[in-house]
Amino acid sequence: MEQAGEQVTNVVFVHGTGVRIESYEKSFARVSRGIARVRPDVEMVRCYWGDTCGAALGLNGASIPVRDKTRGVPDQPPTDDPAALWAVLLADPFAELRAYADRAEAGGAGATGFVPGRRDPWEVYADTVRALSVEGVEGLDVSPDLMPYLGQALDRVASELALLPAGTPQDPGVNAVTARAVTAVVLILADDAEGDDDPLPVDGADRDALAEQLVALLGGTERGLGRVGDSAKWLGGRALQMLLWDHSELAVRHRRGLTGKSVPATGDILRYQARGADLRSRIADTVRATRAAAPDRPVVLIAHSLGGIACVDLLATEPAPAVDLLVTVGSQAPFLYEMDALTSLRLGEPLPPSFPRWLNVHDARDLLGFVAGKVFPGRAEDRRVDTRQPFPWSHSAYFAHRKLYDWLGGELP
Repeated sequence: MEQAGEQVTNVVFVHGTGVRIESYEKSFARVSRGIARVRPDVEMVRCYWGDTCGAALGLNGASIPVRDKTRGVPDQPPTDDPAALWAVLLADPFAELRAYADRAEAGGAGATGFVPGRRDPWEVYADTVRALSVEGVEGLDVSPDLMPYLGQALDRVASELALLPAGTPQDPGVNAVTARAVTAVVLILADDAEGDDDPLPVDGADRDALAEQLVALLGGTERGLGRVGDSAKWLGGRALQMLLWDHSELAVRHRRGLTGKSVPATGDILRYQARGADLRSRIADTVRATRAAAPDRPVVLIAHSLGGIACVDLLATEPAPAVDLLVTVGSQAPFLYEMDALTSLRLGEPLPPSFPRWLNVHDARDLLGFVAGKVFPGRAEDRRVDTRQPFPWSHSAYFAHRKLYDWLGGELP
């Protein structure tokens, strides 16, 4: 019950493409926690549309052909982009460890041959990593989404270390390589536990903080290049290209299953282009019901990805429901407008006078996020964030990014 003079804002959260009810509830809870931290006066309102407005294969994939293809490997220059390295590690968390060990063995680092009664140095180092799973990790500052999987990740990486070829991990950089491997396994385990098609929202700052804390626990302080940097740079280019090419070959061979899994993400976009009125009506009904229940409260729309397109289309079409602020996150609405593919406006047409204040959030690494300020000058304001995650993780990481909520708390009416 509102007290006299108390101002409460209603925030309607509209999800993006590919989201279904379990994923939406997790996202809604994550956004609610983030906003409550900076604005406890806000009341969150659900707007889930994936049930009746989302896409599905109505004929059980009868339209999908299956065929085999031979492959070739195109050339690709290496890169030292950290996001590219993490893209590799999230596909194969032990890739950098194996590259490091191969280079150490080739360079003769610590190779002493077989000595009776002497344990392999990699096995000794593996025991050090495994020991962290029972001591030392409880004091780490780790996201609650990731902490439950840290012990399992340490055990898994320790098992992998014990299998590495002969040689000695005497370069202090091995701690950084190991920490990144543990962090990647934690992210994969947490993502698998979510059971969603979208990657788990994790901010790059949280990911890097976990890796740095693990380096410190292992006794390392290495931040530079050396052998670790060379391995990371190589993986960021050559290995990434090979991994992606391998996946494309697998995609051809297993197209039916992969296409079926991708239907919610891509199909929702296609369905919206043809049947978008249903989704816009769902959002309008939610806004009007929210407004009717509390006429004096400001109403804000926060919309992710395709949800942002639908909200822009809705609010640009008269008569539109009354909204005090629109916040689009990782949205393609400006891009569609520039291609003259936005449902509500032809290229060159302005936003109507009734269109609310529009804040548009994007991440440069999110290939599905676009800027609106240059497309709608004076009507849209852009806010760039850096989740430090590679694509496609960057498209889901917004709502795990603390700085987004710190900024948003001052913008909500």
